[in-house]
Amino acid sequence: MTTMASFIYSWRFTFMFMAIMVRTVFAMPIYRPSPWAQAYATFYGDETASETMGGACGFGNLITNGYGTDTAALSSTLFNNGFACGTCYQIRCTRAKQCYNTFTTVTATNLCPPNWSKDSNAGGWCNPPRVHFDMSKPAFMKIADWKAGIVPVYYRRVPCIRNGGVRFSFQGNGYWLLVYVMNIGGGGDIASMWVKGSKTGWISMSHNWGASYQAFATLGGQSLSFKMTSYTSKETIIAWDAAPPNWQVGLTYKANINFH
Repeated sequence: MTTMASFIYSWRFTFMFMAIMVRTVFAMPIYRPSPWAQAYATFYGDETASETMGGACGFGNLITNGYGTDTAALSSTLFNNGFACGTCYQIRCTRAKQCYNTFTTVTATNLCPPNWSKDSNAGGWCNPPRVHFDMSKPAFMKIADWKAGIVPVYYRRVPCIRNGGVRFSFQGNGYWLLVYVMNIGGGGDIASMWVKGSKTGWISMSHNWGASYQAFATLGGQSLSFKMTSYTSKETIIAWDAAPPNWQVGLTYKANINFH
C-alpha cells in the first residue's frame, strides 16, 4: 500500500469512527425538564431538617448520603408507590404575597400520606388526587415566608445533577439481598434492576418499596454488578463490579457510572 493510500485509508477509518461516536452520543437517552404545572406546597420539621431524615424512600441520613436539606415528601399521586423516589423538581411560589421571587430544586425522599380525617382543601393537603409537596423547612424558606404555612406553586420535573456514580446500600442476609439505590442522576428513578454475581448470570430484582430492590439469591463471596433501567428516560446502564467479593450487609458501595 502506497503512502498516499495508507493516508486515505487511515483518514476514512478515523472519520467512520468519529461518526459512530457522534451517533452514539446523540442517541444516548437524556432526561429533559417537563412543562410547568400547578400544585401546592407546605413544610414539615424545623430549620435543621432533622425530621426529614430517613423517610419512605429509605435514603437514611440525607446529609451523609448527598441529598442535603433541599428535599420534599410527595403526595401519593406523585409518589407512584415509591418509583418517584430520587426524582428532582424545581418549585417556585406563585400568587401569594408571602412568595419570594425565586425557585429551588428539591429531591423526593419521602411520602406525604393522605389524611382522610380532613378535607383535601383544609388540612388533607396530600389526599389524592391532589399534587402536593411537603417540603423541608429550609427548602420552603427559599421560596416563601414560612409563616404562610401553605402556598400555591409551579413545579416541573428536572434532571437530577449528582456528583459521582450510583450508590448501593446493602441490607438483607446471605440468602436475600436488599439494595437501596441512591445518588441517581438523570431522571433520578429506577424502573427495573438486575444483579449479577461473578459466578452467576443476570438475576432480576423485584421492587421492594421506595428506592429498594431485592433478590432472593445466594451471592456471598462474589463481586456484584448491577444493571438498571430508568423509569422515566428508559436509559439502561451497567455498574460492573460495583461491590467486591467480600461485600457486607450494612455497607454502601459506589459505582463509577450514572444516568444522564
